[in-house]
Amino acid sequence: MWLFKKSQNPDPPPPSTEYDRPWRSMDWNKDRQNLLTTINNFQPGNKEVNTLRILLHGPQGAGKSSLFNSVNSALQGRITTRALAHSVATGCSFTLECKTYKVKKDRTGSFFPFTFTDIAGLHECGSVKTDDINKLLNGHINDGYFFNPLSAITEDNPRYKGNPTLKDRIHCLVAVLPANTVSMMDDGIIREMREVREKARDLGIPQVIIMTKVDEACPLVKEDLTKIYTSKKIKQKMEECSCRLGVPVSCIYPVKNYHEERTTNTTTDILILDALQSIVNFANDHVEDKVDNDVCLLKVDNE
Repeated sequence: MWLFKKSQNPDPPPPSTEYDRPWRSMDWNKDRQNLLTTINNFQPGNKEVNTLRILLHGPQGAGKSSLFNSVNSALQGRITTRALAHSVATGCSFTLECKTYKVKKDRTGSFFPFTFTDIAGLHECGSVKTDDINKLLNGHINDGYFFNPLSAITEDNPRYKGNPTLKDRIHCLVAVLPANTVSMMDDGIIREMREVREKARDLGIPQVIIMTKVDEACPLVKEDLTKIYTSKKIKQKMEECSCRLGVPVSCIYPVKNYHEERTTNTTTDILILDALQSIVNFANDHVEDKVDNDVCLLKVDNE
C-alpha cells in the first residue's frame, strides 16, 4: 500500500493590497503648515476678478456639502457645519437651491479670495437640468435660485443674469464622486456629468475630481489614512473615475471628509488642503488665460 504524505508547503500568501512605494508623493510631516501658509497668502493674479468661483457637482450622497464643510474645517482648524449635508436616504428633491459659500479667513472679517457654489446632487428621479448647470458655468444664474427639475431657468426669471462678466462665471468645475460606489453609479448620471464636463471644456474651464469616502472603499486606508497613496484599491478607484468621467488621473484627488469627528486631524487636513491648493491654482490660471485671450482679440480687432 502506498502512503501519501500531506504536503508540508503552506498556502501562498494573499496578494498585497499595497505598493512598495507611494505612487504620488506627500510629506505628511511638513505639508499641512506649508499648504496653510500658501493658501493664506494666495491672491488672484487678475485684479478685476478678486474672487475665484468654484462649482461643486455630482451625484446625490457623494459628499459635496460635506466637502465644503471639510475644506472650511481644515482652514479654520475646527469642525464646521455651515453647509447642511444631505443623507442618501432622504429621497428625491424637487426644489433645489443654488448656494454660494464664502470662507472666512480670520477674525477681522476678511474672506479667502475663492467661493464654493453648491447645488443639490444628481439623482435618477428628477434633478438639476444640465442646461441650468451650463448657464451657471456661464454666470447667468444668481445665488439663491431654486432649480426646477422639470424646466430650466428662463431669461425673465429675476435670478437670471443677462450679461455676465468673467467675475460672474465659474472658474473651476469640481466633480465629487464617492470611491465606494463609483462602480455602481447609474449610467444616466455619469452621462449628465460628462455633458457638463464637455460644456466646461468648451468654455475652457478646468475640471477636477474629488474622490470622497476613501475610507469606505479601502480597509487599508480606513486603518491608516497615510496609506492612501500606496493603496492599490484607491489607485484602481481613481483610474475608474478617470475612465468613467474622462478626467486625467493627475486631476483626481482622493480625500476623506469630516463626518463624525469632533476635532480636525493633520492627515485629513493635508489631503483636503492639497486638493484645494490645486483647485485654486487651476481656477486662477483659467482667469489669467481668459484675460490674456481677450487682450489678444482686442488687439486683433483694433488692427
